[in-house]
Amino acid sequence: MSAAMDTESTYSGYSHYSGHSKKAHRQGRDRHKSPRSKDGSRSEKSVTIQTPPAEPLLGNDASRAEEGQDDNWGETTTAITGTSEHSISQEDIARISKDLEDSVGLDCKRYLGLTVAAVLGLLVFLTPIAFILLPQILWRDHLEPCGTVCEGLFISVAFKLLILLIGTWALFFRQPKADIPRVFVFRALLLVLIFLFVFSYWLFYGVRILDSKDTNYQGIVQYAVSLVDALLFIHYLAIVLLELRQLQPMFTVKVVRSTDGESRYYSLGHLSIQRAALVVLENYYKDFTVYNPALLTASKSRAAKHMAGLKVYNVDGPGNNASGQSRAMIAAAARRRDSSHNELYYEEADHERRVKKRRARLVVAVEEAFTHIKRLQAEEQQKAPGEMMDPREAAQAIFPSMARALQKYLRTTRQQQYHSMESILQHLSFCITNNMTPKAFLERYLNPGPTLQYDRNRWFSKQWTLVSEEAVTSGLQDGIVFVLKCLDFSLVVNVKKIPFIKLSEEFIDPKSHKFVLRLQSETSV
Repeated sequence: MSAAMDTESTYSGYSHYSGHSKKAHRQGRDRHKSPRSKDGSRSEKSVTIQTPPAEPLLGNDASRAEEGQDDNWGETTTAITGTSEHSISQEDIARISKDLEDSVGLDCKRYLGLTVAAVLGLLVFLTPIAFILLPQILWRDHLEPCGTVCEGLFISVAFKLLILLIGTWALFFRQPKADIPRVFVFRALLLVLIFLFVFSYWLFYGVRILDSKDTNYQGIVQYAVSLVDALLFIHYLAIVLLELRQLQPMFTVKVVRSTDGESRYYSLGHLSIQRAALVVLENYYKDFTVYNPALLTASKSRAAKHMAGLKVYNVDGPGNNASGQSRAMIAAAARRRDSSHNELYYEEADHERRVKKRRARLVVAVEEAFTHIKRLQAEEQQKAPGEMMDPREAAQAIFPSMARALQKYLRTTRQQQYHSMESILQHLSFCITNNMTPKAFLERYLNPGPTLQYDRNRWFSKQWTLVSEEAVTSGLQDGIVFVLKCLDFSLVVNVKKIPFIKLSEEFIDPKSHKFVLRLQSETSV
């Protein structure tokens, strides 16, 4: 707006030089607006926090757009069209294209594995029933009568199949949490074992019972019962291999984020590298603070500002080599290195001062807004039940009073891209519904939370790539290092084995603590 006022004053000051001052003034304003329309990134950068349309907070649209822009908008955004109100970065375009390429192959692999497991599971449960029913269908007249023991075996088979069905549902039929690059070795071995086991039973059944048409029906039923018992033991083996084996901690992994160096430690059991990567990612989303690339641009802008302050003049003419200029700039930057730490100190001190100042304003504004809510609730209790205000309406009523302070604080702490106006209103209505304090409302904005706290559309890490020198299906070993890469950063995982601890015991004789105190009978007076 200051630029617009300067332009208008310039044209008004020179109006006496031409008889068409109004026309020149109008053309000057058009020329002032045209660069903003051409520069799509500045004009299309929307404000992260917006007030409701019925109650505008800021004075006009120009100041609102100016406050919604960050410091490096020209380097991080790319306009799609000249008339669009949204912008998208090159990183988003690359992420979308990569997701589209990988989605088809991953879906096919996932559904193929589920189909094979479902067909094999159906074959396992139908096999004992088929063993019992086929003799009744094919040579029923030649079968020996089924006695009491045989009929009791029917009940045993029914309950054992029910237990096996429930156990299989609890162990295998789960919602998949992730797509791993390679097959799970133990699960594949179990499927192969079950297939060979059922195939061998069918082979024996076809040769010894179907071909000879065995008339001993009780023996056939006992054969089916033995199959169900063996399947129950295989299910127990699956529990040991898939669930119990990995419970005992054997390794300690250190996870470091490559951009800002934030690290965490986790204890893992006997797992393959790909399954250990899944555990690391599950803990990453809940333990690591959300990745904010805006906080990493401070050092880059500071270095660019130092280099921009250096000017090199070519006194030898245009034919001089450019390498001399680069060496001169490096030498000048080295001479200024001694004073750079002072600039860094004062920049950080000024940033902390501005953050504390805007945080204090935000706390006061939120406390006043919640005080207003308490007053409205006291007034609403005196009204009829049909006139009570909805929590959403109450949130929209008090939001404009705190929106400006919240917007400035989020812009100062570089968190504006993670909080939209709709998410703030939902959180505010949630706090009002559950009668929370202002401090509980501000907890989400004063301290950056984990990635799971924010909307999935604002995550910077969705598609991961596992990079390892060892095979991803091999188990964890001491000294293994693997990397989990996404589009913006990577997680470096270093595996260390928990050392063997030798604990000894030292026996202390209880009598060694006893002593005798002897007092003299005669004392001095």
